[in-house]
Amino acid sequence: MSDTTLQKTIYLKTTPEQVWAFLTEPAQLAKWFHKPKSPLIEGQDYQMFGTETGDLLMWGTVNKATPYSYLEYTFTIKPMGDAVSTVKWWISEVAGGVKLALEHSGLPQGAEAFGLTLALDKGWEDHMARMRGDLHAVDAA
Repeated sequence: MSDTTLQKTIYLKTTPEQVWAFLTEPAQLAKWFHKPKSPLIEGQDYQMFGTETGDLLMWGTVNKATPYSYLEYTFTIKPMGDAVSTVKWWISEVAGGVKLALEHSGLPQGAEAFGLTLALDKGWEDHMARMRGDLHAVDAA
């Protein structure tokens, strides 16, 4: 078991329902992340594709989906080989909006895997920044 874990937290001026949609619905996921062909549903396998290329980018299984509060899925991408990691999202209401926390655990360890860790770390930051921009644009409309 790996102890390499990425953690991110952002605050959003929106509702838990809107964040849930951005984490689980294909059209919303495509705005900030990658696009699955169907919604992320507990117990279902998923695949996500590049919004521009259509290439398969990641895949796994949705382990737990508690609407508006918690989402967990396995996460595999080609650079990880056969390794499977876990992504967990927590949605919490706070005064004025939502706190969204991410934990990506079970990442490959060691010096040879550090480049992948850096790429995923930057990727999550970029994706979450896009999510914030898109959610705040929706809220302002």
